[in-house]
Amino acid sequence: MPPASPEAVEVFRSEVWRHYEEHARDLPWRRTRDAYRIVVSEIMLQQTQVPRVVPKYGEFLQAFPTVEFLAAADIGAVLAVWQGLGYNRRALALHRLAGVVVSEHAGVIPHSVEELQRLPGIGYATAAAVCVYAYEQPLAFIETNVRTAFIHFFFQECSRVSDAELLPLVELTLDRERPRDWYYALMDYGARLKKTEPNPGRRSAHHTVQSPFAGSRRQARALVLRLLLQACTGGLSLDQLLAADETLATRGRHEVATILSTLVAEGFLTSEKGCFRVAS
Repeated sequence: MPPASPEAVEVFRSEVWRHYEEHARDLPWRRTRDAYRIVVSEIMLQQTQVPRVVPKYGEFLQAFPTVEFLAAADIGAVLAVWQGLGYNRRALALHRLAGVVVSEHAGVIPHSVEELQRLPGIGYATAAAVCVYAYEQPLAFIETNVRTAFIHFFFQECSRVSDAELLPLVELTLDRERPRDWYYALMDYGARLKKTEPNPGRRSAHHTVQSPFAGSRRQARALVLRLLLQACTGGLSLDQLLAADETLATRGRHEVATILSTLVAEGFLTSEKGCFRVAS
């Protein structure tokens, strides 16, 4: 694609800002500049849609209002609040991140992309988003709604559009005086396009279709964790887990035993004499 003309850039900016002025979403994480709260929202929003995140965000912050509260909590308590969001590895990473921030950064979320990327569960896009939303730094990054907005406007006749093609346009159009509001505007514009147009994001070279949850290994992992959270400190054996849930029984002893071993290795569970518990 040739470089975008100044006229096209101006039309794009005007269209995005106009949509934002008329249809901006009132989301709880947009009402704060507290970096901890923004980190929580960004990790929750990884792979999870906004309507599911909104109630859990409030519940999580009520339970763990500061990074110090989160760092001091048992992982079982964190996972219990996280239930319903899925992808429990994010909860584990967020808990570990809090511990690092308290022990190595005096409880202050780092201000740079480089330092943020050293924290558990933080990649470049999440680190840049935290710097934009918490610290108003004018950084270019791409996530699904940003990708959708740019592909729709600048690549209408193209397929398999790569992020490498999009990034110069993200840089070029970035509002360096108001980066936080600009990205909120892009997010809302992209979210609207997904509802009103054939999703432009599907023309991204990075587009993937998520495998069904029902019947998946992810579902079995989630069931194991839920049953062990319900068991509290008592714990359960492999046989008790198989007897407690038909879905697990159907998957078979060997697979559930493998899942348990993996969850222990990842730090979710502890095991003693064949009894499994959520890690403390």
